[in-house]
Amino acid sequence: MTIATSTASLSVRTDELLDAAHELGLAGRWDRALALLDAATADAPGIRSRIALTAAHIALEKDWFTGGDSARERLAVAERELPDGDWDVDFARLRHTYRLLLLVDGAPRLGPAGKDPEALGTLRRQAEALRDRAPDEGRRGWAAMYAGLVADNHFADRAAAPACYVAALDAAESADDPLLAREALRHLGDHDHDDGDDGLALERWRRATALGAGAGAVPGTLSQQLLLAVLARDAGDRAGAAALAAEVARWADALGATSLAAQARSFLAGADPTAPPDRP
Repeated sequence: MTIATSTASLSVRTDELLDAAHELGLAGRWDRALALLDAATADAPGIRSRIALTAAHIALEKDWFTGGDSARERLAVAERELPDGDWDVDFARLRHTYRLLLLVDGAPRLGPAGKDPEALGTLRRQAEALRDRAPDEGRRGWAAMYAGLVADNHFADRAAAPACYVAALDAAESADDPLLAREALRHLGDHDHDDGDDGLALERWRRATALGAGAGAVPGTLSQQLLLAVLARDAGDRAGAAALAAEVARWADALGATSLAAQARSFLAGADPTAPPDRP
C-alpha cells in the first residue's frame, strides 16, 4: 500500500513514511516529522487514521520536551478519523491528560496537591482499563507503564508504582520494545535512588541511556544523562555532574527542548530532578 505525497509523481510505502516520521520525532525533529506527515495525502480512511495517530504521538513528545500543547489539535484530528473509538487513540488521550494534570498554575507539580481528585481518579481507572483491554503485550506494557506513572506522580503512591514498571519491563522484553524498556528502567532506577541503592540505580540508568540512544531518542537520552549527573553529584563528583548537566542544557537548547534545558539549569542551581512528591 502506498501514500501519495504532495508531489503527484512520487509515492512511498505507508509503513516507511510512518517509521521515518516516528524516528524524526524521536530525534527531536518534531516539526520536520509533522511536516512530513502533513505533506502526505491518502484516500483510504485506515491510512488517514494511521497518519493522524502518528502525528498525535509525535506532538505529545514535542509537548513533553518543549512545554507546549500542540497535541490537543492533533488528537482531535485522530479522534475524528476514528469516531468509533480505538485503543491507540485512547492511549494517546491518556498521555495528553496525564501531562496536563501534572501542571498546577502552569508549573509541573508531583503528587495530588492542588489537583482535581476526581480527574486523577478517572485517569488512574483509564490507565488500568487500557492495560486490561490492550490488544497485545507491547501495548499492555505501555498502559502498565502509565498506570505506574499516574500512581507515582499524581498520587505519590510510591509503593504501587514499581510493580507497574516491572510489568512494563517484562512486556518490553517480550515485545522487543527498547523504548518501553528504557522508560521502565528509568523509573525503576528512580525508586532505587530514593531507596538509597545508587549502585542498582546506576546500572538501570546506564542501560536505559544506552537503549534510548540505540533507538535514536535524542531528547530522551539527554534526559537520561541528567539522571547520571544526579548520581555523580550524590557520589561527590560535583564538577563532573555540573559539566554533564551543562552539556545537557546546551544540547537541549539546540534542539528546542526548552523544558529539558530548564530542568538541567535547575539542577545546576542545586535542585534534584529526582525528588519524590513529598520532598521539594
